[in-house]
Amino acid sequence: MGMEIIFRPIGYVHHEHESVPRHWSVSDLEGRLEIDPIYLDALADTEAGDRIVVLFHFDKSPEFGASFLKQTPPGRDAPKGVFGICSPVRPNALGLSVVEVLTKVECVLTVRGIDMLDGTPILDIKPHVTGAVG
Repeated sequence: MGMEIIFRPIGYVHHEHESVPRHWSVSDLEGRLEIDPIYLDALADTEAGDRIVVLFHFDKSPEFGASFLKQTPPGRDAPKGVFGICSPVRPNALGLSVVEVLTKVECVLTVRGIDMLDGTPILDIKPHVTGAVG
């Protein structure tokens, strides 16, 4: 398994909230996705009203180790395997959120549904697709 994979942020999340919900599906918080200007053309088809998938790095999570293979999520009374929960403490500290684009001004997307901490590195953005894709 010796392959090394390196990701570089395409931008960062910014907002002024002191805390965020644990999951995007229960968040109405707004914030900004500030994308590096070299990716301006990549945002050409992203518009207000779109739902997008944001892949990001849990850069403030502790280093993963065997003690994190099972974790007890808040509100639960028994541990669950990390692949069955949305914990930020994971073998590869990758997160995924679905947010609604409110506005786009050049490389800054104002979005609703923030569950990421201020300063979180963004690794990729994808369209939120439901149903069959042709």
